[in-house]
Amino acid sequence: MTALLGRDDQALSRVPDQARHPWLSVATQRFGQTTALSQLLLGATLGFGMSFWDAFIALTIGAVLLNAVAIAVGVIGQREGLSTAILTRWTGFGHAGSAVLGLIIALSCTGWFGVQTGLAGATLAGVAGVLPAPVWSLLFGIAVTVIAACGVRWMAWTSYVAVPAFLALLLWLVLTNVNDVSAAIAGPAPGPPIGMLTAITLVTGSFIVGAAVAPDMTRFNRTEWDVVKQTVLGITLGEWVIGLAGVVLARGVGTTDVMGVISSSGGWIGALIVVTAVLKINDWNLYSASLGIVNLVDAVFAMRISRAQVTVMVGCAGSFLAAAGIVNQFSHFLVLLGVVFPPVAGIMVAEYYVVRRWRNEIISTRPHVPRSAPSWVPVTVVVWPAAALVGELLPFGQSSVNSLVLAFALYVSAGRLDLLRMRTRRATNRKVVGEAKAA
Repeated sequence: MTALLGRDDQALSRVPDQARHPWLSVATQRFGQTTALSQLLLGATLGFGMSFWDAFIALTIGAVLLNAVAIAVGVIGQREGLSTAILTRWTGFGHAGSAVLGLIIALSCTGWFGVQTGLAGATLAGVAGVLPAPVWSLLFGIAVTVIAACGVRWMAWTSYVAVPAFLALLLWLVLTNVNDVSAAIAGPAPGPPIGMLTAITLVTGSFIVGAAVAPDMTRFNRTEWDVVKQTVLGITLGEWVIGLAGVVLARGVGTTDVMGVISSSGGWIGALIVVTAVLKINDWNLYSASLGIVNLVDAVFAMRISRAQVTVMVGCAGSFLAAAGIVNQFSHFLVLLGVVFPPVAGIMVAEYYVVRRWRNEIISTRPHVPRSAPSWVPVTVVVWPAAALVGELLPFGQSSVNSLVLAFALYVSAGRLDLLRMRTRRATNRKVVGEAKAA
């Protein structure tokens, strides 16, 4: 039955060497994640309130910060071949903490899947004029669900088609709407000024969730150097190419209403811009959501369920929510969920590279998964929410970076004080699930 629905993609086990992908294949998908409509809108916001070169600096600094986070946690995923939620069992969170994180990942990614599916449906309905938006949302959502259920290989081919198509359409959008590109670059900002710190905050906040869950993707990389190459290429070019396109567009037309510009650009061209932009990130939203739920069910109920089957169920649910327009009412809640991800990366990096309380356990069991993990880690129960809250409230710095650095520092301090020994009994996995075979 699983084979009919799609691929499991080692949802609860390590990705074996024979199932790893060439770095360019994974890099294309990483680039596809950062070349989204949200990035174009971000660039337009910066371009409306900053000079071109100030916006370039903000995008570059933000890319450096995002690269650092994504590479640090991504290398862990590559070395161990495990998804983010599974990894957290031995990188500071334990069984219970990984279950909570899996739920948060599932809610966040499913929510954004629904939001973007609704956007694509509304755009297609406006162009086609033959079916209402809810029907288009369902059709688009089901199509993405099939791709995500079939696994990373199908998602890679989707990126091979959607990424170049989106870039070509985006170039056409800029050239047809901006009469003088050089004047748009050299001229003053048309809107209220935006400070550099605020701009960097916007850039890092736009992709910090994707950076924090990097192991979901990097577990398919063959080497650590592949992780570095794909991350630097994917994130940096995504920030520069798409972000700067938004900057030029906003300065050239004198507005941040990029969606209005796309809509007025005419018919199916505008629709294809939206569809290609949404398609190459929405399959990863659904994919990460399915991994989070698989981990949740395994950690809480000791049951192993098919990732492909979960993808179908979650994708259908997200598509129906998008069609009903319900998911848009929770956009503020989805933004709030994003606050909890930066401390997760900080704790993972602190445990794996510095404290190493459970590192030997996860390394020594390769290519299998350890039989047991700490049931929960009391220190993390305190550090995780405290870092997220304080990072948001500090009157200086960038909130995502603040919370990540604070979580790292607090967890390392707890390790140095030997507080990590204060934990509950160990939770035993239902069985060793790390058989090294491709699904």
